[in-house]
Amino acid sequence: MNNPFADVTAVQAALADQGYVADRALATAVFLAMALERPLFLEGEAGVGKTELAKALAKAVGRPLVRLQCYEGIDREHALYEWNYPRQLLHIRVREATGLQAADGERAAAGLEEEIFSPAFLLRRPLLQAVDPDGPAPVLLIDEVDRSDEEFEAFLLELLGEFQVTIPELGTIQAEEIPLVLLTSNRTREVHDALKRRCLYHWVEYPDFEREYAILTTHVPSLARDVAEAVCRFVQRLRQEPLMKRPGVAETLHWGAALAALSASELNPDRVEETIGCLIKYKDDLDLLLTPQQGRKPVARLLAEAGGI
Repeated sequence: MNNPFADVTAVQAALADQGYVADRALATAVFLAMALERPLFLEGEAGVGKTELAKALAKAVGRPLVRLQCYEGIDREHALYEWNYPRQLLHIRVREATGLQAADGERAAAGLEEEIFSPAFLLRRPLLQAVDPDGPAPVLLIDEVDRSDEEFEAFLLELLGEFQVTIPELGTIQAEEIPLVLLTSNRTREVHDALKRRCLYHWVEYPDFEREYAILTTHVPSLARDVAEAVCRFVQRLRQEPLMKRPGVAETLHWGAALAALSASELNPDRVEETIGCLIKYKDDLDLLLTPQQGRKPVARLLAEAGGI
């Protein structure tokens, strides 16, 4: 895919137009991935904006987004293509019912086989859609690759090296334009070094206060500015606690939207406790924050340390 951006600043500006606030390092990684036509491997905690980057980038470059959601047990058939067997069977029965097969023995059988193994009976999964798109090359998001197994990783390694697919019945399909590929990992397990070497690598950190404030006010403009500032300071302080799952940007946006819906004009311990389910998803973390210690709940202490009441 041709790189439409003149420099890193242009990448930041284009992403900002789509509501994605990227720091300089991330914008540089995106620019280089496009300039060098190499996949970009994004690793980081869940909820830091990896998937959203792919969505914003697709809009920024005016290309469709093709997403492959990885999961345990995914194989190449579910990622690449499958034959539509029910439709093939129905087609065979229709041909038998019309008597066309009987009209000319072997030739009819060969013709029928050619028909049912044609593109009309092919179910194109995300990877084939990326290699052989109907229109321009898309942005391909291979999401949460750490959920797949090593065999599937090896298949991806081969695909990302050649950008071609061989279908025995149809032949080899080579990508006319290399798509922009983003792979994400929440690091639930280590992805093999060979796959990382094929890509540019970038670790996506939690945003600092200034960037998180910019993200929140961009996506939840109805939230009062002083409340948005208090939200970001509290979330930044909360991430320093030994939680099972620290809140990501997605949780910050969810919380901000909830507070805006409640027309919150300030952030106090009662308001935080009422809405903390937007931020915290584990019972152990709730106990850590809400169980009184020396007559005071930790959540109130954290809010005070963050500059709230």
